Formats: sequence, structure tokens, C-alpha cells
Amino acid sequence: MVLLNGSNLKKMFLDQTLFDGVSFQVAEGDKIGFVGVNGAGKSTLFKIINDMTDYDSGEMYKNKLTKIGYLDQYTCIESENTIMGEMLTAFSEVINIENELDEIRCDIENKNGDINALVARQTALQERFEELEGYQYKSRIRSALIGLGFTDADFERRVGELSGGQKTRVALGRLLMSDANLLLLDEPTNHLDIESVEWLEGFLQSCRASFIIISHDRYFLDKVTNRTFEMEGGRLRTYSGGYSQYLKQRETERKTEERNYANTIREIERLEGIVEQQRRWNREKNIKTAESKQKVIDRFEKSLVVPQNEQEDIRFSFKALPGGGQDVLITENLGMRFDDKQIFKSCNAHITKGEKVFLLGANGCGKTTFIKNVLGLYKPTEGSVKIGANIEIGYYDQIQENLDMDKNVFDELHDTYPMMNNTQLRNALAVFLFKGEDVFKEIKKLSGGERARVELAKLMLRPVNFLIMDEPTNHLDIDSREALEGALADYDGTVLMVSHDRYFINKLADRVLYMTENGFESYIGGYDDFAQKRLERHQTETVNTQAEEKPKNLDYQEQKRLQAQKRKTLNRFKRVEELIETLEAEIEALSEEMTKPEYAADFTELARLSAAAEDKNTELEALMEEWESLQTEIEEKGYGI
Repeated sequence: MVLLNGSNLKKMFLDQTLFDGVSFQVAEGDKIGFVGVNGAGKSTLFKIINDMTDYDSGEMYKNKLTKIGYLDQYTCIESENTIMGEMLTAFSEVINIENELDEIRCDIENKNGDINALVARQTALQERFEELEGYQYKSRIRSALIGLGFTDADFERRVGELSGGQKTRVALGRLLMSDANLLLLDEPTNHLDIESVEWLEGFLQSCRASFIIISHDRYFLDKVTNRTFEMEGGRLRTYSGGYSQYLKQRETERKTEERNYANTIREIERLEGIVEQQRRWNREKNIKTAESKQKVIDRFEKSLVVPQNEQEDIRFSFKALPGGGQDVLITENLGMRFDDKQIFKSCNAHITKGEKVFLLGANGCGKTTFIKNVLGLYKPTEGSVKIGANIEIGYYDQIQENLDMDKNVFDELHDTYPMMNNTQLRNALAVFLFKGEDVFKEIKKLSGGERARVELAKLMLRPVNFLIMDEPTNHLDIDSREALEGALADYDGTVLMVSHDRYFINKLADRVLYMTENGFESYIGGYDDFAQKRLERHQTETVNTQAEEKPKNLDYQEQKRLQAQKRKTLNRFKRVEELIETLEAEIEALSEEMTKPEYAADFTELARLSAAAEDKNTELEALMEEWESLQTEIEEKGYGI
């Protein structure tokens, strides 16, 4: 089924055309990644689809069964609800059905009203409730909130008390729980750490809804999409496959376009030579030949497809300052506490000359605080930091505190590097696509991506041999990320980087430091190597936990208690599985019983059967929650099944 169809859409702002001739189709099962440089019109097209802005020409068709769910990248919900209360709004129909079924059951038991009508309504509601997976909605909400980085203790927090990023995560969770069959997600991985992004990937891979996702996260797009839209130069092109497949197809397509264009131009030039020659001879036969050839030229020119002009690229490099000691950074038992809150502790790091090290960890674990300890911006409460001999540090700040918002772009660079002349400064800014009057834009009026480019321009001009960068790919589009990748790949100094861009990490990392509550875990290689080795480490530690602790440190009675607890947990787990299987069979049998003709007019018996089915479904839901809890305990304690 086609959910959405756009045909020859055109959108203008004042007298400038943002895009024209945009046509596309979205069908059930489509999982689409939407890429293009910042400002190409991706978010505007989302707003057109969602009826939030108009378009100048073309047609937009939506199937009457299409229900759109939209997440704006700047969504910041305001609500008096708790987090759980806000999530429950996605299940208003389920909750209303649940309440009405309770009322109907009471009416049937008390013989209030038209029993025939009540039973018919009850049957219809029960079918709809099961269709909406009503028995699982509470466990689905909990799973989503935990996956998005909230804890059980957060569920009763008021939405109004949350940060902007947390509010966006609540909005994302609510949308994912909705019954929309077409999701429009604009940068959904913003404000998510890697663990939450991985949860989102799993959710999107298994969800039944179709979706279009605007994202600069290439790794994420490869994981969840099966088609790709590209907006470039006012045109939209569609490709099969995820991001990596799109890149290959786009490269082949552009080479074909360039080759066909060159061949057609050569043929036009050849024919124009014939026309000119025939007209010089100026005989009747020659004039007819010239006219015939000119018609061929006109047809070629009319059908000529000019290759899309390449977007102006950012191309820059970092200059490594010669020298510097072999040991670039050493931290010993580094810890940081704010008042009574321990941010991190026992962080031991040893980074050597030329290494590219990525610092990963959950949101809030202290990565940025660690970096500020290294930079001397914070004084650690525990341990020590040692910077190697002749090490010059260049720092990229994710919130751009190094920029003066009251200055324009040119003055920001000029005041940082007063010895450079205007031509040198303009040339440096041109590398980052600030040309002409753009260099006099006020920094406070720049987009996040433009500010990031100013910060990178300042860093490029400074000769350093140790780059420390905190989330440098935030706000950068894919082309800018690739330019930064190239510059860092060629940089022969040392790099310490905080990033959640897994594609970026895979391209550059020599080593990953993963920050835990007990310090760093070190892994050689990129993100995929880290993920695999960490999984293996976790599995090994889980299996060996009991063996490492047992015996010598536990007295006989404690060993007996732990063994009894293990037996009890495993036995209960198996018993719960058996009870679930039995209940499911009993519920199915009751449902079949209610459809038998002999009960069609026996309202008392129907009410009894319905109440029994509802009671068993309530019991089943409780058992499912217990099963999940036991499963988690078994995995964490390494009991095995």
C-alpha cells in the first residue's frame, strides 16, 4: 500500500527556489534515510508532508489510512505530566478501552441495560484491545524509557523539570509508542548516547511502521534503512539500500551522467561543425542538410542532462607541531567530585605520541569533566594529571564556549591570530565556506553547524601536537564530517576525542577508552572492535563472577545460601514459563468458548467467561513482567538456564 506520494513539488522562499520537481513515493515497509547538506530543504519537506507549511506547486497525496508521527529535531515538549504520564498519552485508546471493558463487565454482571448490546460492544472492544497489544503496553513503555536512558526512578519526574535533551527523548519515546504508521524523524539520535542509539536501532529494525529519517549518523542509517533519499541542488533522488549502498550507487550514477554529458557535448560540437560547413557552401542541398542537423542538435540540447554541480567542499588540514614527548598524557587514579556527587574515579590513562584515542561512555558519566581536568579547567579531587614535555594542546569545545557571541566571524579569527593579515584570514575562512560578506556574520546568528566550522577554522590555524575534541561532529552535516575525518586521518599528532559517531570512530580510532563508574576499560581498534570485545568481556565476566568469589571467601552456610538462591531462581523461572504457556492456552480456550452458538443468548455465562478471560489476561501480564525480571537476574548473575 502506498502511504504517501509527492509529485513535482516546488518550494520557494521569497524569490529563491529551495527545491523544484521533487517527486517520491513511500510505501508500507519502507525504511528511508534522508541525507543532504544542511539547508538543502530536508526539514522543510518534512513540514510540507506534515501540513505545517505550504508548497508553491506540485501535488501531495496521502492515503486516507496514513497516520503520520513527526519528531522535529528541536522538539521540546512542555507538559505538567510525569514522564510516565506523558508516555501513557500514546495509549489513550488502549486505556479508554480498558476502562470501558471494566464498566461493561460490571453492567453485565448486574444486568444493567441491553445485555445483547453490551456483549456485542464487549466483544468488539476485546478484539480491538488485543489488536492494540493492550496487555503489553506498560511493559513496552518501561522498555522504551530504559532504552532511551531513563531509570525507574525517573518515571515520576515532571516533564517540566527536565533538560531540553531529556524532553526530546520523552517526545521520541511517546512517538515510538504511538499507532502512527509513517514516522518522520528529524535527527532522532541527537541527545542520545551510544547505548540509547543502539536501542533505537533495534526498535526501528523490528517496528511495523514505515519511516523517513533525516540523520547525519551514517552508521545508524546503515543499520536501520532500506532506501535512501538525497536532497541536493534543489533536486531529490531516490536510491535502494542504506547509506553505504547509496554512496556506491551515487558514485556510479554521477560517473555515468558525466560520461553521457561529455559524449553528448562532443556530438553537439561535431554536428555544429557540419552545420557551419554546410551553411558556408550555401547550396540548396547544403541548407537542407544544415537544417536537418540543427534539428538533431536542438533535440540533444533539450534532453541534455547536466551533471549536478558538486557542492563546494570543505578541505582543510591540521598542522602538527614538531616534537613533543613520547608520553603525551598520563592520569593516575583521577577522580572528580562535585559536593557529594562522585562524577568519576580511578581513571588511569596513558596516551602516547601519535595515538588517536576515543573516549566513550554513557551520558553523564563524566567524559567532558575528565577532559576539563586534563585541560586544567577543573582541579581534580583525586589523583593526578601529567602532560608530556613540549606538548601543545588544541581544544575543540562542543558547546563553543571558546567563541565570543558578540563578534563577527572575521573578528573572531583576527583577534585570536592578530599577526595574520586580512588575506590570510579570509583564505582560512574560505576553506570553511565563509566567503564574501559571510565573514562578517555575527556569531550569535550562526547555525550550530556554522559555529562548529568557525571553531574548526580557529583550531586549524593553531600549531599543536595534541588535539582534544569534545563531540566535534555535532551539528556537522555528512560532507563536513567527511572533511573532518580526512583532516584527522592525515594529522600526525596525538588525538583524544569524545564522540558518539560510530562511523567516525571506525574511520579514525586506534584505541577506545570506555568510561565506567570504576574507571577506564581500554580496547584496541575502532568502534566495531570495541563493541565486540566489550560484549565478549562482559560474557566472560558474567560466567566467571561466581567462580571468582566463591569458595575461599565464603563460609559453608553462605555457599549453601547462594546455591539455594540459584536453584530457587531457576526453578521459579521454569515454573513461570510453564504458567505462561498454560494461561495462554486457557485464554485461547475461553475465547473459543465464547464464540460457540449455545452461548449467543446466555448473557450470564458470557459475562462469566469474559470476566474469567480478563482475570487470566491480568495474571498473564503479571507473569510476563516477572519472567522479564527473572531473565535479567539470570543473565546478570550468570546462572544459565
